[in-house]
Amino acid sequence: MRTKTIIELLTLSSSLYVLAKEYNLFDRLGELTEEGKAKFNKIADENLLDDNGNEIELIDKFLLKASQAKEELEEKVEELIVKFYKKINVAHTDEIKALNIKLDKSQDKIALLEARLNHLEFKQ
Repeated sequence: MRTKTIIELLTLSSSLYVLAKEYNLFDRLGELTEEGKAKFNKIADENLLDDNGNEIELIDKFLLKASQAKEELEEKVEELIVKFYKKINVAHTDEIKALNIKLDKSQDKIALLEARLNHLEFKQ
């Protein structure tokens, strides 16, 4: 169980490192903050109407834009994760299981060969 947790933490930390490296995350945070201020002001000035033709309140505008941003972020993160896993060529669980089975069979064969060798030594 501990090995699985360590592997998951290493994978997460390496994913975060790759994301930060590829997109210069820390430099972009400053830029995004400034862009965010401008977008908040634009949203506040924007006249959005609901189904009844009434103007949507400021908080509802922000919630609407936040949900749209969340969807876009999820799509981009998914694309980045796919790229990341392709780069590091992570073995699939099935491949790992197959390798474990081969290892077990090899260990069984080695044990059998040792037993035969001991039997031959005993005869001499």
